[in-house]
Amino acid sequence: MTQLPRSAAKPPAERLYGRVRGHKLRPRQQALLDLTLPRLAFPEALAHDPAAAFSPRPAQLWLEIGFGSGEHAQSLAAAHPDAGLIACEVFDNGICSLLSRLVPEGAEADAPIPANLRLWTDDARLLLRQLPEASLDKLFLMFPDPWPKARHTKRRFVHPDQIPLVARVLKPGGEWRIASDDPTYQAWVAEVMAAQHAFDVPEPARERPLDWPPTRYEAKAFRAGRSPLYWCMRRT
Repeated sequence: MTQLPRSAAKPPAERLYGRVRGHKLRPRQQALLDLTLPRLAFPEALAHDPAAAFSPRPAQLWLEIGFGSGEHAQSLAAAHPDAGLIACEVFDNGICSLLSRLVPEGAEADAPIPANLRLWTDDARLLLRQLPEASLDKLFLMFPDPWPKARHTKRRFVHPDQIPLVARVLKPGGEWRIASDDPTYQAWVAEVMAAQHAFDVPEPARERPLDWPPTRYEAKAFRAGRSPLYWCMRRT
């Protein structure tokens, strides 16, 4: 029987994230949420056939968990028009940051939107539980909140109890990318992934691979003198 990390004794929290809104939203931000977001929102009714949320139907289906300010998701969608990307984020200010770059001010209701990008603004796990088995080609977890205190390990997305959830939705050979600059989280990922058999886990890269878009969190890490690690794991 696989021995799980001692620090992972507690099951995942019902809610992995903290607050969903920072400062009071400005009128432009509220317009983005009211007028633009509904046009990009991934419809839960299509969770059983997620590729149907895109037109044209994509050749591959990708999902990003916690897109932050959205620059990584935006870059992915722009560079890979044949892939449908579902980008997940609960923080209103981050959602507005992405939407503000996608549509010009004053055109929130009718500006063109990327055909291959859809947004999920609730807990990503709720969607993952509804997606069909082996429906995703790639999964992205870029610089997640490390929840560094020991009592907060249950809030980390990388968790022994959640490996089966990710493994279920990824196709055989599917790719799970993780990046983190936090030493505690880096050690945690290594520990958790060493105790499972659903993924092949090579040593993480110490430089961002060329086909990985940069993020502002990565830039912040470099400014602070922290060294990110980049995992590229494959579903067995």
